[in-house]
Amino acid sequence: MTAVEESQDFRGHRVVVLALDGLLPFELGIPQRIFRRARDAQGRHLYDVVTCSVRPPGPVETDADFAILVENGPEALATADTVVVPASYELGPVYEQGVLTGELAAALARIRPGTRLVAICTGGYVLAAAGYLDGRPATTHWSSAEHFQRLFPKIKVDADVLFVDDGDVLTSAGVAAGIDLCLHIVRRDHGTAVANEVARRTVVPPHRDGGQAQYIQRPVPEPQRAATAAARAWALSRLHEPIQLRDLAGQEAMSVRSFTRRFREEVGVSPGHWLTQQRVERARQLLESTDLSMDRVARDAGFGTAQSMRQHLQAAVGVTPTAYRRTFRTAAADQDTGPG
Repeated sequence: MTAVEESQDFRGHRVVVLALDGLLPFELGIPQRIFRRARDAQGRHLYDVVTCSVRPPGPVETDADFAILVENGPEALATADTVVVPASYELGPVYEQGVLTGELAAALARIRPGTRLVAICTGGYVLAAAGYLDGRPATTHWSSAEHFQRLFPKIKVDADVLFVDDGDVLTSAGVAAGIDLCLHIVRRDHGTAVANEVARRTVVPPHRDGGQAQYIQRPVPEPQRAATAAARAWALSRLHEPIQLRDLAGQEAMSVRSFTRRFREEVGVSPGHWLTQQRVERARQLLESTDLSMDRVARDAGFGTAQSMRQHLQAAVGVTPTAYRRTFRTAAADQDTGPG
């Protein structure tokens, strides 16, 4: 019996991972590792993860010296709530011309309307060739971004970020950014506490700062200087207080100008942008896990006023603090009282 048949009665969100020839085994395993570690308060799996091929069950070639036996064919795609397409080094006309093979087109045609679509690294070429990314923002590995943009001019390619969440279509940069994206999806679906627990079990950070810029090799190596880690740790311990750029620079005994340059090199964003990101994360945690008033959450997260928090949270996640709390507090209650 296949994994699809065995899990027909599973109540979790169905994630189907599409294994293509030339796949990277590491990336293929990311959805299994992240989504299968997500559990509710009763210890039940929140996701059902199935791997399938574009062909009938059988071996799928990898970029390593071994193949992977995939026990489900393309019919599994029709059962998906979310489809994940990891990277492949053998995309052929998809990568070279931006067009799907007949086999791949037939497989993707099985996906139901409204299914969430996720691409890891160059898996985005598959979604792009199928037209799913037209007119949308997206990312891919920084080394492929220029080619990706030339091949698919209708896409708004952002090569500076680790992933892009455009609602029902999400894309990531290379390899480990797939972990970032899958953790983000868990956080979006079930809240920070569940995502953080998955991250702890996987021994990865629940959220990485910055974007791809920090990983691009520079023509001239930067001289070694004092890092900004101490300043970041100092800021995280007092998010509720006013923090000026000169205060951060002072923690590293640097000038404001030198600190700003070094911070951007290490983290990929400006100190002010990073500080806002951390305060948004703090606000999300408080909204999910406490009944504090909006004014108190805003103060504890360092926004000062509820209106300021509302503006920043809406810009970051697309919803108001009230709507965010309602969504995740309701989800937590459902998990606590669900069928056992």
